[in-house]
Amino acid sequence: MSVKTFAAIDVGSFELTMKIFDFSGKNTMREIDCIRQRIDLGSDTYANGKISNEKMDDLCHTLKEFAQIMESYKVIAYKAYGTSAIRETENTLILQDQIEQRTGIRVEILSNSEQRFLDYKSIASKGETFRRIIEEKTAILDIGGGSIQISLFDKDTLVSTQNLRLGVLRLQELLNHLNAGSTQMEQLVDELATAQLDDYKKLYLKDREIKNIIIVDDYLSPWAVRKAHERGDGNAMVDSKAFYQLMEALRTRGTTELAKRMDIAEEKVPLVYISTVLTKRIAELMGAALIWAPGVTLCDGIAYEYAEQNKLLRGEHDFAEDIIACAMNISKRYNGSTRRADTLEHITTTIFDSMKKVHGMGQRERLYLRLAAILHDCGKYISMINIGEASYDIIMATEMIGLSHMEREIVANVVRFNHSNFVYYGQAQDRPQGLDKESYLTVAKLTAILRLANSLDRSHKQKMKGVKAVLQDNELILKIDSQEDITLERGFFQTNTEFFKEVYSITPVIRQKKKF
Repeated sequence: MSVKTFAAIDVGSFELTMKIFDFSGKNTMREIDCIRQRIDLGSDTYANGKISNEKMDDLCHTLKEFAQIMESYKVIAYKAYGTSAIRETENTLILQDQIEQRTGIRVEILSNSEQRFLDYKSIASKGETFRRIIEEKTAILDIGGGSIQISLFDKDTLVSTQNLRLGVLRLQELLNHLNAGSTQMEQLVDELATAQLDDYKKLYLKDREIKNIIIVDDYLSPWAVRKAHERGDGNAMVDSKAFYQLMEALRTRGTTELAKRMDIAEEKVPLVYISTVLTKRIAELMGAALIWAPGVTLCDGIAYEYAEQNKLLRGEHDFAEDIIACAMNISKRYNGSTRRADTLEHITTTIFDSMKKVHGMGQRERLYLRLAAILHDCGKYISMINIGEASYDIIMATEMIGLSHMEREIVANVVRFNHSNFVYYGQAQDRPQGLDKESYLTVAKLTAILRLANSLDRSHKQKMKGVKAVLQDNELILKIDSQEDITLERGFFQTNTEFFKEVYSITPVIRQKKKF
């Protein structure tokens, strides 16, 4: 088998990282090199909203060197991603263009949910250890420069995910602004974190106790991994005793001594301290006894996703179901009906699957449809009249880990147009934002299916015990197994067939197997 070499580049808030991976083995992903270069982009972005020309020059110089290294390894493909330090600049598009013109490397921007999803995939690359740990009540604590992400798991299911603006570099900039001394750091970080974490506990954690925390960061994780190697077990599990020893060392020892002991640059020591204080506070909040630092980075997640997409690696964890579980928990939070959502999800996917030759959409669009069915009326919690608009606002304001901003726009607009008149491309002014023509067409196709499915359960009584869909010539025959009176459903069905026929040039027809 020919060697398949891939490069993953992370343009992070504090440093640039490139990892080279080899996929020549069967279902294996082997890291063969890792190159890091410290460039503190985040401090500029979080303080001024722009990256200075000096740091831009450093960034482009480093990326040119990365390009030469890739050439020496005969890399066949690469992915370069920018995170919050690039994402939150005021001139992101200009930066992207300038980087590409000067280095030849295209840096794509990850939304927060996409970034965290790749970090999540990087943990999944650890295989059996990951699967075993998330079978218990577990939190993934993903600490970045600009924010942290807390994702809760229970019995291998993603319960919730939430982003908090408690990033290490962002907190450091705030501490610098406050002229905080080293003796004040722990107290101030604790106070800043507690203000948000208490609200988080009330809304999402409640009385749930978490046994394990999986930590992903560039600050504390390297220390935990190094400790594991010193023990010779290769398993970076940290109990409370070892953790408090680190806290004490960070409190009492000098920066130079700590940098030498931890084998890191001196300027990174305060960041490790902030990350440790955050982890300690969150572990206490959750009652967690064990912290696992798998030592993975965003680059591992980038490579894992590339391997999955190109069938170089067979992943065992179903990430799409995590997104579905997240949507179900959002629906539950806004008092959505589980039975109603299950019914709509079944009908919509039945119609979708029967029309593959007509609609030309794939599994990703099928996922959008399932999400729209689950969240179809979450806006009722806010308004019984403007359900579509309220649902749109809820979906766009709530992160679903694994969906990009554009994908969330697609789902939100399918739900919106399920309740309100469809606004055609070119007529939309304020919304939808950021959707191109192809994405807008996807919204139209999925809206037509959801409206049709919605009409079949208009009474919310789940009268349709079984729905089968068959495409014959220019008709979509929906075979309904129901002994109940479906007069109401037939009436709304006829109303919703017009948009369906407009989108697909197919006429939906109801055939009831067992009449009332």
